[in-house]
Amino acid sequence: MTTSTASEGIGAPARLRTTRRRAMCLAVALLVTLAAAQVGVGADDDVLLGLELDLELVAEGLISPHFLTSPPGDDRRFVVDQVGTIHVLEANGTLRDEPFLDVSDRLVVLRETYDERGLLGLAFHPDYADNGRFFVYYSAPLRDEGPDRWDHTDHLAEFSVSHDDAHRADPSSERVILRIDQPQVNHNGGALAFGPDGYLWVTVGDGGDADDTGIGHPPLGNGQDITTLLGNVLRLDVDDGDPYGVPADNPFVDFELSADHPFSGTEVRPEIWAYGFRHPWRLTFDRDGERGPFVSDAGENLWEEVSELREPGNFGWNIKEGRHWFDPDNADQVVVEGPDSGHLGERLIDPVIEYRNNRGREHGVGLVVIGGYLYRGAAIPELVGHFVFGDWSRFFDEARGVLMVAAPADADEPWAWRELRELESGAIQGFGEDADGELYVLTNDSHGPRGSGRVYRIVPAGD
Repeated sequence: MTTSTASEGIGAPARLRTTRRRAMCLAVALLVTLAAAQVGVGADDDVLLGLELDLELVAEGLISPHFLTSPPGDDRRFVVDQVGTIHVLEANGTLRDEPFLDVSDRLVVLRETYDERGLLGLAFHPDYADNGRFFVYYSAPLRDEGPDRWDHTDHLAEFSVSHDDAHRADPSSERVILRIDQPQVNHNGGALAFGPDGYLWVTVGDGGDADDTGIGHPPLGNGQDITTLLGNVLRLDVDDGDPYGVPADNPFVDFELSADHPFSGTEVRPEIWAYGFRHPWRLTFDRDGERGPFVSDAGENLWEEVSELREPGNFGWNIKEGRHWFDPDNADQVVVEGPDSGHLGERLIDPVIEYRNNRGREHGVGLVVIGGYLYRGAAIPELVGHFVFGDWSRFFDEARGVLMVAAPADADEPWAWRELRELESGAIQGFGEDADGELYVLTNDSHGPRGSGRVYRIVPAGD
């Protein structure tokens, strides 16, 4: 259990009391609270200020859904539930009776009140229609060789679709291609996505606890230690190598450390594309290829952030939190001065979106950022080119997520953003994008992997 009040993972810290809200029974928009909506720095974009969106209920009966995606060239929608199942959502809004995949018996035992472990990521191979390959990321019990007193081992695993049923995976086809030991329950990351380069991108959190310190955290913190996989975005070639290859243009391929380097290990991990992350919960690509990829990274006690990975590099944690410097010994304090470079002399890359969270203060948005897609659909023309994201919940004691939107800016400039609506009921667990580029919001009325999970489509106001 975390000993900090820092914002964590899918939601917030483990010390939560849950309040079940009245279930919503009609496919109608959730309550809009624009009167209390906040506006971020430079939000003078007329489209941004004038946007009004509704949420239409398309599926319920889930537990803790947090991701929706469609395979390339496939109109089906697949919903990932934290408790270990992937479901096929039919066009009429019903879920198929049997899950596409069930790995619940391979997970570490989840805590009902709050947990950041579970089935965390799904990505279909770009040639899925021909090869039936897909990848998942889930939290398994600590392997026998795992470090003493560590919590669990995350698995990146490949599966294949069943030869007999396109709506079912073959559970016996699993091939674990990467195991990552995690010292604490929280900050797993676990987002998977294939980029336009054909490589599999994987987010990995800093290992948990708070401040990137404690058991399993080296002196520099995992986020700043390039000899560990923790605290990074990885870029893998799953079509070459055994069990995978490393793209030749990853920044640390053939990189040699100096004799007096400050890192805890002896060799840099060449899988790393970008580093300096706390809990990069989601990673998404722009389907038009103009921007991104984007990573939403949960903040500590003050700032939430979304970064655009236009290039590999150091994204700051735990030297910085958002665009501000960070002091692990004074996590509640705004630090006004600090280094502009990492331990290799590299510049620290600031996020494109930053906002204050409301942990113990009146004017923050919510508890932890949840990303997010650059909208490229056709249903809401005025939303095209804007980034849709949200905050997990306004409060600890009841699940009420906040839907947000941002307008992209020039390189290195902070993006204008605003709150669109506060959900009447349900924490925002994640977002999804279907084959047409339309976006979805996935919610849970509970703070833990239990309760009533729902899927909503973002639609024009008044539909």
